[in-house]
Amino acid sequence: MLNMKKVRLMTRLAIYEKREGREDIRLSKYYRTDYVRLNVLKTVVAVTVGYLLVLLMLGMYHSEYLIREAVNLDYRSIGLRILGAYIAILTVYVCASLIGYTIYYNHSRKKLSKYFKMLKKLSRMYREEESTADREDQVV
Repeated sequence: MLNMKKVRLMTRLAIYEKREGREDIRLSKYYRTDYVRLNVLKTVVAVTVGYLLVLLMLGMYHSEYLIREAVNLDYRSIGLRILGAYIAILTVYVCASLIGYTIYYNHSRKKLSKYFKMLKKLSRMYREEESTADREDQVV
């Protein structure tokens, strides 16, 4: 005979595993610090590449002026401005990614904890079902 509670629980478990459960289970293989550091490193690389591309585009856009004024430009102040802007942008993105990935990891762990509680409940249901079946076999 079908146990509807068990069927509902298995359905909820299957839905979770199909949707967000894959990502949560993949994240469970990391420690929080390792996961956050990895994603912050990815953010640093992405911001650096993006910043260099923007600089390249601006240099190409203003190339005529740069060629014409190459001798008169104050390269030190231009370099300091570029470096300052890079550090400011990088700081904002690194802080945002630290906060964001930490929150995402913690949220994922909470969902995974609920998933494991449901698995334990299902396991308990199976054990209870087996023990009642064993008792019925002994009576017969």
